[in-house]
Amino acid sequence: MKRIVVVEDEVFMREELENLLQKAGYEVHAVDLFEHVAKNLLEMSPNLILLDINLPNLSGFQICREVKQRSPIPVVILTSRDQMRDELHALDIGADEYLTKPCRKERLLARIANVLKRYEGRANLLEGEGFLLDRQTYTLYIHDASVVLPKNQGKLLEVFLLGGQKVVTKEDLCDALWGTSEFIDENALQVNLTRLKKTMTNLQMHQKIVPVRGAGYRLMMEGGPDEA
Repeated sequence: MKRIVVVEDEVFMREELENLLQKAGYEVHAVDLFEHVAKNLLEMSPNLILLDINLPNLSGFQICREVKQRSPIPVVILTSRDQMRDELHALDIGADEYLTKPCRKERLLARIANVLKRYEGRANLLEGEGFLLDRQTYTLYIHDASVVLPKNQGKLLEVFLLGGQKVVTKEDLCDALWGTSEFIDENALQVNLTRLKKTMTNLQMHQKIVPVRGAGYRLMMEGGPDEA
């Protein structure tokens, strides 16, 4: 059974959506606390997020951006905001669908079903800027082609993608490579990072790995400010 999380602050609308989706055969969870929403959504790891834009504390735009930076979870926007600029902005930051209220229930269910169908088989995929990484096989899909990364390079890239814009520590990287961070082998870590950087350059990827002094490393867009 597919799991959908509803992020809607209007109680009546939230309950109506829960009821509609449950009747359609989905397992439904609703967010009614609006602190750390993106973090909680990532931890819940649903099959789809149904997201309003006008929310307490943080806009749905920011939540969508944070989720999409760290996960391929599909996001369907359902909002009363019907301006074209809002729709274009939502799609630009990664939303998969943009629907305005009031919305016929048949249309909403059809759009949700279509999005879920598009994402079938993508549960193991992580999304970067212009590429996808299969977490099981470490196959990289980029520039309309696929490349199987060496295992250690795949593990490192996976850690960086899961970290989003955050700094990834040497301990995190060592744990990914060797299952422990108790002893950090600087030379071995640097060899593996250098190999991944070379692969990323050869594949003309839009992101690069940069050092963050005293903290670790970060995956950043090409042309962004280095932090050394």
